[in-house]
Amino acid sequence: MTEIVAVTGAEGFIGSHLVERLVRHGQRVRAMVLYNSFDSRGWLDTLPADVLAEVEVLPGDVRDAASANDLVRGARVVYHLAALIAIPYSYRAPRSYVDTNVVGTLNVLEAVRAQDTTRLVHTSTSETYGTARTIAIDETHPLQAQSPYAASKVAADKLVESYHLSFGIQAVTLCPFNTFGPRQSARAVIPTVITQIAGGAHTLALGALTPTRDFLFVEDTAAAFHTLGEAPASAVVGERFNAGTGDEVSVGTLAADIARLMDAEVEIVEDVERLRPKESEVMRLCADATYLRERTGWAPRHTRDAGLRKTIAWFRDPANLARYRPGDYTR
Repeated sequence: MTEIVAVTGAEGFIGSHLVERLVRHGQRVRAMVLYNSFDSRGWLDTLPADVLAEVEVLPGDVRDAASANDLVRGARVVYHLAALIAIPYSYRAPRSYVDTNVVGTLNVLEAVRAQDTTRLVHTSTSETYGTARTIAIDETHPLQAQSPYAASKVAADKLVESYHLSFGIQAVTLCPFNTFGPRQSARAVIPTVITQIAGGAHTLALGALTPTRDFLFVEDTAAAFHTLGEAPASAVVGERFNAGTGDEVSVGTLAADIARLMDAEVEIVEDVERLRPKESEVMRLCADATYLRERTGWAPRHTRDAGLRKTIAWFRDPANLARYRPGDYTR
């Protein structure tokens, strides 16, 4: 009988890519999707039929302890990706981030503890590091919460660490830097740029143009999760790992690169509405992923341009572009 692995946040951008990868590698997936009355399964609804045949979809909510227990029961590995992730909305509704990202993680930890699950792979974020004090950022870099979102993720990371040290939970934390690719929300900069250009805009309205980021293609992020789920316990359990390319680029330069790849002439401007509060903006992020490579052999397989070309091709499909509103600001 095929072993079951479980994924929270399975309907989302990275979660759906991870589900697809796990199935393609011979695993049966129990996928938690946030319950809703529309019976929407998010991006899982777009996956091929042969993939969905190996996916048990479980509507639920990580904020509910019973839902977390139902998900975890009998699973060999739990990949915990469910989270609220949009930074602008965290300024408006910070309590919701604590409820989902902190209490939700606590519920998953308690379920994993009760079920004696073999492995928990927990999702962090490069935003927990804040503006880089040293480049490149390794796992010893101080954690600096410059937004309510980042604070909720620091709290979740520390809960996972505490449950490993206190109760022996077999947990490992992955800290992906700025993941991008097909299916990503327009709250992120790359879909914002691509959809505006694809929608015919000649002026691109963006947030701050000078901050730098380390962009990692989603297929490489999914591979990092999978690698940590399957690596020997002695190599990864109890540890934190960065996943990134080690190549930083400013938002303004990135937007110009995308315009070049799309053969578009555009003016790039800062939109005041899209700017973070001054002290909340993270100015530099660039990953040192040496530790993950040394412990597991993982390395990104896509250059930034190669990932951008795949992403642009996906968004240019009219059926995909129709899911977005290029002129709107998605928080």
